[in-house]
Amino acid sequence: MSKNGSKPQREASRVLAISPSSRIIADLAPLFSQNLPSTKIVEEYGFPDRRHLADILGAGQIDLCFLDVHSDVERAMQVISDLIGMAPSIQIVVLLATNDPDQILKCLRQGAADFLIHPSSTEEFVACLDRIERLSPNYAGGGSRGKIYCVMPAKGACGSSTIACNLAHQARRLSAGKVLLADLDPLAGTISFLLKVKSTFSFLDAVAHSSTLDSDLWKGLITTSQGIDVLLPPESPMAAAQEVNDASPIIDFARRAYDHVILDTSGGYGAWSLSIAQKADEILLVTTNELPSLQAAQRVLAYLDNNQIQRTKVKLVVNRFNRDVGLSQDMIEMALRTEVFQIIPSDYESLQRSLLDGKPVQSATTFGKSLIALAEKLIGKEVPAKKKASGSGFSSLFSLFGKKS
Repeated sequence: MSKNGSKPQREASRVLAISPSSRIIADLAPLFSQNLPSTKIVEEYGFPDRRHLADILGAGQIDLCFLDVHSDVERAMQVISDLIGMAPSIQIVVLLATNDPDQILKCLRQGAADFLIHPSSTEEFVACLDRIERLSPNYAGGGSRGKIYCVMPAKGACGSSTIACNLAHQARRLSAGKVLLADLDPLAGTISFLLKVKSTFSFLDAVAHSSTLDSDLWKGLITTSQGIDVLLPPESPMAAAQEVNDASPIIDFARRAYDHVILDTSGGYGAWSLSIAQKADEILLVTTNELPSLQAAQRVLAYLDNNQIQRTKVKLVVNRFNRDVGLSQDMIEMALRTEVFQIIPSDYESLQRSLLDGKPVQSATTFGKSLIALAEKLIGKEVPAKKKASGSGFSSLFSLFGKKS
């Protein structure tokens, strides 16, 4: 610890400071700069409603929130409730004017992790951060911050699991860092079949032990396939019949432990899937160019919009693209009002060989080249965009989809 009591190595992705008082936020600024020197501070002057909070959370990971309760207790209580509901792993520190035991207890019961009496000294601020770290292993000092990619099918049989598997291998090829492939489909996960791997444990065990999840426990939950850590779903769908609503603890831990995290999901609907989408940096919505799949993609896009998942995070991937069947790229973009991020051509023979071998598709194949391009776009290498051909006659297409997303 330095002379002023700070711990420069402690970092969070972003810290949210909420208060209608510019003076209170200004008083926090030197404490942030001394003790969280490289952390981005998001200042919110007022008490945001649920929709605005969703926009803040959707713009990037928030680990820690300092919330002024003294200015308006009731509105602050609502903010705590909304934050905990949307991001259960977030740590909330409430700012109080006096050491009022009743008010402190009320805040802690609402979901706050700790409190500070404002104004606070550096020593008090550091002590608060120390308590947060002890209470929440996911809020770790100096931990790595990997990127989370959610692979989401528009409907069943779009090939999203195959894309997730191969994307994980490409991420390992392009990066010297650690890669996790997690099958978070609670009922119909197929990653174990595709990779020909098994494990005694599943992500349900990670959920059950989320409060004590650490590196030693994590090692017992995962298996390894060709240099990639793999977290599998339960072997029996009946084991997943128990209620699972929030994947945040798993994702928060994985973000700390890995450079690239590929999450294979069952789709976009429900609390479990929304918690994954909320935490993801990029969402790959996988569809084919056939009409039923595209209509399903439109519905998923509308559902994500209605649940405040930022459209900028969603990348449309058209799998098994066949020019002779279904819609062209231009028509897809017009119908869904969304740009196609990557086209993956149909390559049945290569995929069948890969499935029999339990290995990623060969890089020299049509499918393999498309996955390389997809991975390079996501991980940072620029891939020249092809000039689109002009099209016409799109207006009649919208009648196929009904309500636009």
